[in-house]
Amino acid sequence: MWSLWSQFTKNCDVENQVELEEKGRLVTQVLELQHTLEDLSARVDGVKEENLKLKSENQVLGQYIENLMSASSVFQTTDVKGKRK
Repeated sequence: MWSLWSQFTKNCDVENQVELEEKGRLVTQVLELQHTLEDLSARVDGVKEENLKLKSENQVLGQYIENLMSASSVFQTTDVKGKRK
């Protein structure tokens, strides 16, 4: 009877050890995923900032091009009917 109890407790110890190892692996995976999420969030924030910067630069360049076009006689509309006379 005593050896049966001893075998049972050994089996429980083995099962507990397996559970602990599995929990340890899961905790490690969760921590790795948290770090990955933090890295991705930081990257997204950086991309958002770069996007805002580039939008601002595009607006400045667009205004600059419009000003150049309006100041240039090449892009001015001409009266075609007046020239045909």
